[in-house]
Amino acid sequence: MAAQTNSKTPHVVVRGGADNFKQEIVAGKHGLVADEPVSAGGGDAGPDPYDYLLAALGVCTSMTVGFYARRNKLPLENIKVSLWHSRIYAKDCEECETKEGMLDRIDVEVELTGSLSDAQHAKLMEIAAKCPVHRTLTSEINIRLRAASTTSPS
Repeated sequence: MAAQTNSKTPHVVVRGGADNFKQEIVAGKHGLVADEPVSAGGGDAGPDPYDYLLAALGVCTSMTVGFYARRNKLPLENIKVSLWHSRIYAKDCEECETKEGMLDRIDVEVELTGSLSDAQHAKLMEIAAKCPVHRTLTSEINIRLRAASTTSPS
């Protein structure tokens, strides 16, 4: 069976020039900007790609915890998710299957405020690890890269 290409209208489109790192992003009806920091040769006009990756995980984590708390009428007041990305030696990661080379690590710290019992707090922390983006990032990801079809101008 031949591989199928996605002919649907893309939900996210990124455009940039070859002269700098700045990128214009259209996500549905929302416009965003990405760039690299000045220290990496960019203009610092927006978050860098890893900032967006961490933001996606943090937003999903917070939304998932908040949704669960609302649905179960838990006394959760606020959610703060802090995230860090780093590269570590695989041999220094006890819980990782990979034992050679470098791997990416994302540390996520979740702060929950409200008059939660210890059991409610523990359940919300368990739910935090089940957000869809967390599941995506910890599962096998198949990224299909292809050249866009171009037509010659008439």
